[in-house]
Amino acid sequence: MHRIISPDEAVDATLTERSQDPTAPKGMEFHHAKQGRPLSTPWQVATIRSLMLAETHLADGWLLDCACGSGIQIITHASVLNRPAVGIELDEERAMASAMNFLTVAQHQDAEALPWYAESRILVGDGTDAVGAMEALGGKEASIALLHIDPARPRNSRTHDLSEMQPPLNEVFRSWAPYFSEHPKGPALLLDLSPRLTHGQRTEVEELVDAVWPKIDRTWVWTSRGRGRVDRLALWLGAAALGPDKRRFVRVPPQLGDGALVISSPLDVPELELLFHPPQRGEYVSILDAALIESGLAVSWLSEVSEEVMTRWAVLEGRRPQLHHQAPLRLDKADDLLVQATGKVVELLPFDLDDTTVDRVVEAALENNMASVKIRMDAPPEKQPRWQGSLDRQLARRHGTKDGFLVRHPGGNMLLLCVCHSESS
Repeated sequence: MHRIISPDEAVDATLTERSQDPTAPKGMEFHHAKQGRPLSTPWQVATIRSLMLAETHLADGWLLDCACGSGIQIITHASVLNRPAVGIELDEERAMASAMNFLTVAQHQDAEALPWYAESRILVGDGTDAVGAMEALGGKEASIALLHIDPARPRNSRTHDLSEMQPPLNEVFRSWAPYFSEHPKGPALLLDLSPRLTHGQRTEVEELVDAVWPKIDRTWVWTSRGRGRVDRLALWLGAAALGPDKRRFVRVPPQLGDGALVISSPLDVPELELLFHPPQRGEYVSILDAALIESGLAVSWLSEVSEEVMTRWAVLEGRRPQLHHQAPLRLDKADDLLVQATGKVVELLPFDLDDTTVDRVVEAALENNMASVKIRMDAPPEKQPRWQGSLDRQLARRHGTKDGFLVRHPGGNMLLLCVCHSESS
């Protein structure tokens, strides 16, 4: 049995959390319940997604989130697309928070009289019970233009196996399939999934989709807020698929007013291969965003920023993928978000970094007129701050003018001292 929460009921509810989202406009404080804040989608990320959804052409009907939590994403969809939405939440306190957040956004945007707010609904109930939800919304007259689902997952899980998702995707698909509005591309779905899903698990998700909607159009979207990791992974389906793109990588900018950097490809992704090559003085080394590598779109991006036909991947795993190339990358301001460091190798140091070799790195840096050297490689966490501090202190006392970084060649105990590209040019 589903129950629609009225705005008055939400205002009178006692909620446990209320806070300003640092990525939302000032004064837009969101309500949460039962430690719901860490689980909510940041407003900036939600807005970027909704703007991408605006690229598509959805059928008439409701925008639906059948496990809406605090409601941030479905509220953003409604306000950006200017369309009424429905959020369903099994937990009553979270449903109350979602209803209150709808009102908060509408008041902040002076939109309380607009249809996207006035006609939107928050329901308390089971998101897999489509029959009960549609009866609460008006029965046969209602239809669904978009289904957004972000299944709950155990916060301490390292695998995020499909069996851990609640509500289960196959139950959601079977329940809601009869209620989608007709569209030439099929129903529109946006599946917000765990960023930890492996290739095999992503294939399992596609098999669940194909069991209900065979060969439906699809776009995988990886979203990163930096720090070398994927923060969000989503599958956009049917009428919500993003044109011809099979994959997209979205880098959320650190400045709230800036647009996201988007890389996409309509092609199948080539597998990257490691290629061992002896270290060379004068070649370039770039440390790229690990999330870009994980999305499979590094080759598409390199085709835009590199004039070379061949580049060499020296490291693919971990937080610092390492690319070697003969010419500098042609980067603009947005591309800088995908590069941790890039520069020319000026010294080959035939030793590894430890307590006894830090001073030798300083000597090599001074010989190359360097004012700073950042460690851009794996190092023992208890020692890395001490080594970096020693480099900073010793170089700060001199009068070098160039910035650089230090990486380890994957072929053995060989350090590559690099001058940043802006300095080397």
